[in-house]
Amino acid sequence: MRRSIGIARLSVAFSSLLLLSNAAGAQLAVSANDGHTAFVNNTTVGSDNPVPDTITVLDLSVSPPKVVGEVQAPTSVVGPPQSVAITRDESIALVTASSKLDPADPKRLVPDNKVTVIDLKSSPPGVLATLEAGLGANGVSINRAGTLALVANRSEGTVSVFSIAGKTVTPAGKVQLGDAKSGPSHVAFTPDGKRALVTRDGDHKVSVLSIDGTKVEHAKRDMIAGVRPYSLDVSARGDIAVNGNQGGGVGDADTVSVIDLKAEPPRVVNTISVGQSPEGVVLSPDGSYLAVNSINGSHKPKDSPFFNDFGLLKIYRVNGTELTFVAQAKVGHWGQGIAWSKDNRTLLYQATAEREIQVLSFDGQELKLTGAIKLSAGPVGIRTAGQ
Repeated sequence: MRRSIGIARLSVAFSSLLLLSNAAGAQLAVSANDGHTAFVNNTTVGSDNPVPDTITVLDLSVSPPKVVGEVQAPTSVVGPPQSVAITRDESIALVTASSKLDPADPKRLVPDNKVTVIDLKSSPPGVLATLEAGLGANGVSINRAGTLALVANRSEGTVSVFSIAGKTVTPAGKVQLGDAKSGPSHVAFTPDGKRALVTRDGDHKVSVLSIDGTKVEHAKRDMIAGVRPYSLDVSARGDIAVNGNQGGGVGDADTVSVIDLKAEPPRVVNTISVGQSPEGVVLSPDGSYLAVNSINGSHKPKDSPFFNDFGLLKIYRVNGTELTFVAQAKVGHWGQGIAWSKDNRTLLYQATAEREIQVLSFDGQELKLTGAIKLSAGPVGIRTAGQ
């Protein structure tokens, strides 16, 4: 009898340990979904049938990835698809909203400034706070220490600074980069937290910021990567950064640039052609691959000579500062963000027109579409912890 009780207790203990182990091994991805915007004749406008914006939390460590929670919060498709940031301990996420419907004209979009703090530890996920950044608040990142966040404000030429203590996020000032038309789009920290890069699609620059605690300043170093630098990612090794250049949006092939962060000062050292409108540009967790989402004209009118009835997700191998094409797959229309699994074998792709997150497998040579997760609103920004 005692032996049976002991075995039962051991079984319960083992089950509890297994559950804790599984929870510890989870990898969360957070998708921001815009329900109020449509794309008509190459212009973002208010949707005829708006639905609430939502934030979807997914578990990327299981196959297939699954939704673990959802909450309503404002966001926007306007700007790079990096309007989400997650602390490395996956305790909170920050989600920005760069635009909203004009109360006086629901077909018109006007700049917004909201930053929502999402509690990822609660079940279901919940809103902890709603803060204000600058007008056109878009690209957001959190440093590795989880103590500082930066938000690029597309409509006022600034970067907002926020301090983080646990789950409390507090405004800590702004950095002026240019005028209201300079268009700061995304901002990303270097791994040591001492620098950050900011893309500026309005005046075609990538700026370097210096960071000391909560003191953030323009380091007076601006690089010229290409026409309309937009999405941006920094390697986990801190050796390079990669940014997508949106170009003129008139059907020409656009580019991705590589920035050498080991050089002093940092500089653009390589640029390659990747197709129309490289919206999402994301390095794999180990820095060995680069995923690029070419919208490929899939959002253009069907009678446009530049229309294609599919987007393209492309994978490049990273060797130092060189990028070598590996594989591609046809994906959905008007695509936005991309997220990698920790093992480089699964990617999430935001097919905005279809209102779904498409799941792809990658074995180092082939990229295959394997499934999709349906959403109530169009997915427009996605990140994992550490991205």
